[in-house]
Amino acid sequence: MKARSNGARTITTVVAVLSGALVTAQTAITPPANSYTPAQDVQLGREASAQVRQELPIMHDDAVTSYVQDLGHRLVNAIPPELQHREFSYTFEVVNVREINAFALPGGPMFVNRGMIDAAKSEGEVAGVMAHELSHVLLRHGTAQASKATKYEVGQVAGAILGSIIGGGWGQVISQGTQFGLGTAFLRYSREYEKQADLEGAQLMARAGYDPREMANMFRTIEQQGGGGGPQWLSDHPNPGNRYDYITEEARVVRVDNPVRDTRAFERVKSHLRGLAPAPTTEQATRKTGRTTRGGGGGGGGETRLPTGRVAAPSDRFETYTEGNLFRVSIPSNWRELQEANSVTFAPEGAYGSYNGQNVFTHGMEFGVARNESHDLQTATEELVDSLARGNPGLKRSSGYERVNVADRRGLRVLLTNRSEATGQDETIEVFTTQLPDGTLLYAIGVAPQSEFRDYRGVFDRVVSSIRVEGE
Repeated sequence: MKARSNGARTITTVVAVLSGALVTAQTAITPPANSYTPAQDVQLGREASAQVRQELPIMHDDAVTSYVQDLGHRLVNAIPPELQHREFSYTFEVVNVREINAFALPGGPMFVNRGMIDAAKSEGEVAGVMAHELSHVLLRHGTAQASKATKYEVGQVAGAILGSIIGGGWGQVISQGTQFGLGTAFLRYSREYEKQADLEGAQLMARAGYDPREMANMFRTIEQQGGGGGPQWLSDHPNPGNRYDYITEEARVVRVDNPVRDTRAFERVKSHLRGLAPAPTTEQATRKTGRTTRGGGGGGGGETRLPTGRVAAPSDRFETYTEGNLFRVSIPSNWRELQEANSVTFAPEGAYGSYNGQNVFTHGMEFGVARNESHDLQTATEELVDSLARGNPGLKRSSGYERVNVADRRGLRVLLTNRSEATGQDETIEVFTTQLPDGTLLYAIGVAPQSEFRDYRGVFDRVVSSIRVEGE
């Protein structure tokens, strides 16, 4: 990870900011480069939010929704002129699930889990999370991250956004799906963007009349929650390090004008929620619609069409495949290409199918890229493996990291074992990683049943040795 000293403002320098409601020294945040237009942000958000409303249980309880909408509009009214986008349309809805989570889509739609409100100790804590999410929208972080990856059509991107939401992160990619990459480019923000949203959100809170330290308090609550609900939010919003400290420091240099003192509405909403039936988990809620919370979001419906298990041995003849302008690789000629949003899988006939609407494969290899903030290959690889493990309770490491050559550059290899929920069989996974010049993690994942892995390992090694990065 990038080394940062305690309290250092590494995003930008501290400047004097003059505003009609605020005269203070605060951290200036510059929106990152972005190849998408604001109008495309709006289109993406509109398409993805329409799907969210179909897949997740939106609350239609006026006592709750009107409260969250009022809170959201108060924050919107405090947006500084330099971050106002006339195309954006801000909406605020509550999802009736118990996990502590919230997310905002490009162009303005925001969804707040009921569990977030339940966990908050004050109105300022709810406002803090919403200000953080709103800052991602204002700074256009979702499309800024997507700009760094291979270009995709807007419609593909909208579907990947939904997959990231429903999947709650990387998902159960080995045993239940192969799509991970592009969805996380939108909602699993980098640590740099997380810090930007923290600081911009703190400033937004102050303009709206809230003490930014309540944002820091809520994030500390989330981190302390543990297995019940904290990890879902944290998997999409990685802690940049010293989060509580630098938000508290920012709170000291901003001035809260017209502070909100009457929070009786917050207490009424909390009391009202306690009188309702308990909220389901996201997995329980999405299971009712035929979706699963553990995969990337492809496939739709709940159809099950498991692999047959009758798989031909890998052909001795290899064919070259080129992935956009990223890389090329040689694959056994009898493996079929299964294209996903920001990854591609190659598997033989009989080795792929669907399970709970997700693509699954028992033999073959997946290739893709993942954004990360670490300049250290092993740290970035550990983040990838940890992400896989969070969605795969049976996933275990069976080897340490081994230095290998991947795409004519320094790489790592690690062996994992897993119990596939789709087929019930034990499988071995061989993970290869390397970093591209811009820090992107290029990965290759080989999967085979444990009883056949010895026969496939040589094939996986040969395939990986053929990888070449385009333009080099």
